[in-house]
Amino acid sequence: MNTLLTALAAAGPLAAGWSVHTVWLRRSLRSARRDPLTGLRTRDGFTRRANVLLKDPRAVVVLADVDHFKQINDQYGHAAGDALLKATADRLAHYVGRDGVAGRLGGDEFAAVVIDTHGTIADLLAVLHGVLARPADGMDPAVRTTVSLGWVRAADHPSDDLSALLRRADEAMYTAKQAKAGVRRAGLGRFLATWSGRRAGRRGTALAGPWDAA
Repeated sequence: MNTLLTALAAAGPLAAGWSVHTVWLRRSLRSARRDPLTGLRTRDGFTRRANVLLKDPRAVVVLADVDHFKQINDQYGHAAGDALLKATADRLAHYVGRDGVAGRLGGDEFAAVVIDTHGTIADLLAVLHGVLARPADGMDPAVRTTVSLGWVRAADHPSDDLSALLRRADEAMYTAKQAKAGVRRAGLGRFLATWSGRRAGRRGTALAGPWDAA
């Protein structure tokens, strides 16, 4: 009995230490899936949650890109660029809410998956486009820009996985950016993007797709 009690006493601190280590690992993992600047999920965290949401036939994939972001950084400094990214992220997260997911894929590019419960996604994204164009709080009013949006309904492409849907949304977004249209729904994006040299001219990213606000 004494031997058992001695073993248990010795194991106590070890078990406590392992519990603390486990908690630390979980917190570190959660932190790794959050972008330190915007607080949105990173690509990995976004992908995990998005794949769950895509099981819902009402899911819509949205891609957003800040227009003329490099010029803002060059003219007003990186602090202004960071503030703009933070404001964009906050507004996108507010729009997405708890039932969807938003993430920062890198640079000035954001993605979201939302559930179109009422079939009004086109109208809601048109409103979101206007909200994202507002000046960021506390910034020089001269620092203004717009955000181009591309989107695609997952149900329209049932064989596509998340990567394929993001490509379609990206093509739509790029078409919107080129046409200064604000928002596009996925459709002819692949042809238009290839024709306009999108593959060679835009960061070499592998995302794409267009949308109409009607």
